[in-house]
Amino acid sequence: MANDRTASGSEPLVALYRMMVLIRRTEEQLARAHQMGLVPGPCHTYVGEEAIATGVCANLRADDVVFSTHRGHGHALAKGVSPRAVAAELMGKATGCSQGRGGSMHLFAPEIGLMGTSGIVGPSILQGAGAGYSFKLLGSDQVSVAFFGDGAVSNGAFHEGLNMAAIWDLPVIFVCEDNMYATEVAFRDATRVQDVAQRVRASYDMAAVRVDGNDVLAVRQAAEEAVARARSGDGPSLIDCKTYRTRPHAEGMRDGGYRTAEEMAAWKQRDPIAAHAAWLIEAGHASAADLEAIEAEATTTVNDAIEFARSSPFPDPATAADFIFSAGA
Repeated sequence: MANDRTASGSEPLVALYRMMVLIRRTEEQLARAHQMGLVPGPCHTYVGEEAIATGVCANLRADDVVFSTHRGHGHALAKGVSPRAVAAELMGKATGCSQGRGGSMHLFAPEIGLMGTSGIVGPSILQGAGAGYSFKLLGSDQVSVAFFGDGAVSNGAFHEGLNMAAIWDLPVIFVCEDNMYATEVAFRDATRVQDVAQRVRASYDMAAVRVDGNDVLAVRQAAEEAVARARSGDGPSLIDCKTYRTRPHAEGMRDGGYRTAEEMAAWKQRDPIAAHAAWLIEAGHASAADLEAIEAEATTTVNDAIEFARSSPFPDPATAADFIFSAGA
């Protein structure tokens, strides 16, 4: 765990645990819903990586914007989308955050700064830079966050987006969620330099740090510094988060064959939720009973979300052409 454990009271620290548990229980139920045939299309869960979205988004305002990936449910929830809206969207229902038109990989809630998740590798980097450029032109102190995986580091968008952000000092935070595999291709087999922060410092002279992506407080601290830097006009940052997904790349795909059972077991022992729970109790910020109550609350909330989604209507076929073109002049 990181050295800096300061916060204004226990509640912000407990709130991190609450969000991680909410993401985990939502993802577990969505995986079950996919197995039951209730979620059409692919479903990429965030199980094991909850500390990253939680730690980063804890530093953001509602008017800050986030661009995400195919594995974006956790980002959506951490930015403020309700479990009901996420579950309904995955089931293709009209009550979903994209009104049933996006599914698992296309979650949108611009009213709270979630500017969209995408199944394409790397666009979040360019979109994040573009939003940062807009904020700079407007003279705003808003910040933009681009989440992406280690696979995107070998995409041309990575160089283009980070280079642009660096030379123009854009208020962007680039968050690499290095879970060691791009689908089933090991990061070590795809690049000579696996330390993304080292590469970014050398290539773009950008502030960049590598952190334990399973330590929510380490992520929160790095993001706090990056957000402060961006708001003050001191330019972009990259946070390289080392983490691990403990479920398959997508529900229904194989777990092994490209990674060992020993590797998976070792990373499960580094579970971010269990680690933060143990620290909260040891540091006196919460009792075991407090955390059990949070677990129960999350379970109730997520069960309600799944039932809400199942009982919601599908979009009216007559609205199929809605939202294709802007209604503005």
